[in-house]
Formats: sequence, structure tokens, C-alpha cells
Amino acid sequence: MRPPAYLALSDGTIFEGEAAGHLPEEGVTSGEFVFNTALSGYQEVITDPSYAGQIITFTYPHVGNYGVTVLDDEATRPWCEGVVIRDLSDVSSNWRAEGDLEAFLRRHRLAAIVGVDTRALTRHLRLAGALPGAFGHAGREAVLDAARVATGTDGRDLVNTVSTTARYERGARGPHVVAIDYGIKATMVNQLAQRFRVTVVPASVTLDEIRALEPAGVFLSNGPGDPAALVHETSVVASLVGAVPIFGICLGHQLLAQAMGARTMKLPFGHHGSNHPVKDLATGRVEITAQNHNYAVAPESLTRGVVSHVNLNDGVIEGISSPEDRCFSVQYHPEAGPGPHDARYLFTRFVDLLGTEMRTV
Repeated sequence: MRPPAYLALSDGTIFEGEAAGHLPEEGVTSGEFVFNTALSGYQEVITDPSYAGQIITFTYPHVGNYGVTVLDDEATRPWCEGVVIRDLSDVSSNWRAEGDLEAFLRRHRLAAIVGVDTRALTRHLRLAGALPGAFGHAGREAVLDAARVATGTDGRDLVNTVSTTARYERGARGPHVVAIDYGIKATMVNQLAQRFRVTVVPASVTLDEIRALEPAGVFLSNGPGDPAALVHETSVVASLVGAVPIFGICLGHQLLAQAMGARTMKLPFGHHGSNHPVKDLATGRVEITAQNHNYAVAPESLTRGVVSHVNLNDGVIEGISSPEDRCFSVQYHPEAGPGPHDARYLFTRFVDLLGTEMRTV
């Protein structure tokens, strides 16, 4: 029997449910509420470091059906603050399953609230935008009090809480690429390691440290939080633009844009899911993409480089390219864990870019 729980948003909206997963002693979990529209891949979503500081609402009603496996982890632990689920399955039915989702949540001390009307919650977030709030079993008033003082991701550097603290290497052949870890996903590292000799470095890396590694190219990873708060990281990327080929994904895309003089903005409720149509403006090809971001590049601020991809749902910039600087980036996730593989050609595009004449960083 699960204890009753409440979910409260900072605007005073209340939902009822039951506490599941880890039950924190204080009885309350706070964060910024967002919703994810993927039909599967809940484990990859939960372990994606880009969700640091956020509470994930799954719009798909049944979550946990096929259990969990270490093979689906995108990080060594979840970085989100908590999860909201309509119906958490008690039965795991899949040959790959090594356990059930609720045991996974307890093992990683991640709180959940279940039995919530996630359709109503999602509709509210679509209208009001991503909102800070809280949930838990501490009682209605305690949860409301926590929601009133909860904070979102605006102005927060969450990258240095999720980034690796020590560099490591993957892959054994191909050009040497330095991958800056702003919250890099395991699938992203795997895709790079299939094509390059990769050195993954912390987000706090300096320009001199990158130069000492003598890379043929630099990769900028995904990550959480507000890109405008990442002054050091933007400065390092700005010094690399034009000196070495660069490929950025998600937060890496935003940092590359900032490094080239553009600014970023917060979207009302962000893009979180595995079914977003994106058009490649050079080819006219439409890709179905996986996405996870709350911030985007402000169109009117982009004066260097060109827009390469756009979101067909709302026109948001989904990619930029600067051939003269030998760099490009996309807002969505070509490694797609979870999601379709339509955009994995972008890793090959990076291989081709590194095949051009090299310059010294």
C-alpha cells in the first residue's frame, strides 16, 4: 500500500497521487516540472544528465512495463529530481529485464509520485509553461509550502554537478577527438567511439588543456540548465571556433551559438520526447528526432553562420552551421537514446569534416 502524496506547482495548482520509489525522510521533492512525450525509453530518459534540476512527467500512461537493464543507462545514476507517472507497472515483462522500475528508483534514491492525472498536468504545463514545484508524502500544506519556494533552471549552472571530474578515453582508432562533457550521455560516447579515438574531459577544462591534447576535432555534448549561465564554457568554445572542427549537440549547440555571438532563450515548456519533426534546410529531408531541451537559440541574434535545421512544430532553430569556421551543431539528439536513428548521419558528417585540412588549435 503506497502512502498518499500531493503534487503542487508554484502557481498553486494541486494534484493528488501516491508516493512511490524512494521516500525521502523530509517527505518532499522539489524541482522544475517538464513533460516527456516518448512512448518508451523511460530508463534512458530518467538517466539522461540533461534533466538535472527537473521533475519528469511521463505523458505515456503505462511506465515500467518492460523493466530495467544496465544496458539502457545513459549515466551511472539518474540526475533528475523525480518522476511523475500515471500507472507504474508492478510487472516487468521483457527478456532483457534485470529488475523492475520501482526497485531501480529505490536503489538510486529517486522519488516518484504515481496515480497522477498526467494528461491534466501536461495540459496545464503546456498553457503555463514549465513551472517549479514539489511533490511528496509530507502532507498537502508541506508540499504547497515547498512549491512556493521551489526554483526553476533559469540562471543556474547545473553542468558542473553532472560533468565528469576526471578525463577518460574511449575508442582506439580514427582521428583524435576531445569531447567536452557537459552531461554527456553514454550513447553519445559510444557513437563517437565507433568513429574516433575519444578523450572525454570535464566541463571545467581550459583552453590550454585542450590544446595540450592536440585534437583533430572537438565535440560539445548535451547537458542541463541555462546556457547563459555558462560563462567559462562559452569562453572556451569561442576560442576554439575557427581553430579546430567542432560538432555540438543540444547544450553544445547552444554554447556554440553563444560562442559565435548569438544569445539563447527559454522556451515555454521545452521539447522533450522522441517524435519531433525537423527539416534539414540543405536537403529538404525531414527527420523524426529525439529532443530534450528547455532553451533554444534566439533567431534574430544569429549573425555568424547559418540556420541548417528547423523544428516543423514551432519553427525553433534546430541546427546551425558555419562552413568557414568548420563547425556545426544540432539542438536535437542524433544518438537518439531513446528514439529514432534518422539523424545519425551527423556523426558521419563530423568524420567528413575532420577529413579536411587540419589547423592547430
